[in-house]
Amino acid sequence: MVHTFMPNFVYSFQDLIEVFMMYKGFTRLSIDELFERDVNIKGTRGHTLRLKKKQSVRDVKRYFCSQRVVNKWNSLDQETVDVGSINSFKGRLDKIRKTRMGFFMDPAWSAKP
Repeated sequence: MVHTFMPNFVYSFQDLIEVFMMYKGFTRLSIDELFERDVNIKGTRGHTLRLKKKQSVRDVKRYFCSQRVVNKWNSLDQETVDVGSINSFKGRLDKIRKTRMGFFMDPAWSAKP
C-alpha cells in the first residue's frame, strides 16, 4: 500500500505559502501575474482575498500551481489570510492540518489509475 499523504501535503502547504507571500508582497512576483482576483465576492463564506480560477482548455493545465491552489486558498478563513508574517501563516496552516486532515489531500494527485 502506497501512502500518498506526504507529497500532497508538501505541495499544498508550499503552494499556499507562495500565494500568501505574493499577496503580502514578500516576493518580487506579484499576485496579479499568476492569478486573477475575485472581485465579485458573493455571500459571507471565506475571506476577502479570494482568487478566481481561470478556465483551462487542456487537461494538463489543471495541475499547474496557479490552478491547483485556488480552491484551497479560497477555503481558508479570514483569520488565516490576515496574519502579518509567514511564520504565523505556517502556524495557522499547521493548525488546519491538525483539525481538518482532508484539507491538504488533493484528489487529482491521489487518484488511483
